[in-house]
Amino acid sequence: MNFSVNSKLLISAGIIASASAIWHLLCIVGGPSWFAFARAPQSIVDSAVQGTLLAPIGTIIVAVLMFACSAFAFSAVGIIRKLPLLRPALITIAILCSLRGLIAIPTFVTPAGLDSWQIVASTIWFYVGICFIAGSIEHYRFGKSST
Repeated sequence: MNFSVNSKLLISAGIIASASAIWHLLCIVGGPSWFAFARAPQSIVDSAVQGTLLAPIGTIIVAVLMFACSAFAFSAVGIIRKLPLLRPALITIAILCSLRGLIAIPTFVTPAGLDSWQIVASTIWFYVGICFIAGSIEHYRFGKSST
């Protein structure tokens, strides 16, 4: 298949979302220290320490949402079949990922200094948001969807 630049950006966003979903699922296997390293909220880390269901169920939900982002990206470029509500999903994902990337800017500086993890995570999710924006524009421009 011959993909446009925007389609390649959308494919890269789908790959990043899948890799992030896998990373989240690996935190369940890795245990509390992995949740702490991934900067999970303290309640999730505490749940992992105590062995309650909040950490694994919450993590699975987040991973499913990230895999859904991948599925919509791959659907938009024709790698998998067309999913329902493709256009609204692309726009929603683009907005949410871009906001995730931008909203963390105030948290870059903590009392301990710059939080490099937040900088990296926010930069990646902002990139994913931009990729979804580019893919959404191409999807609308060329009318690649029946939705």
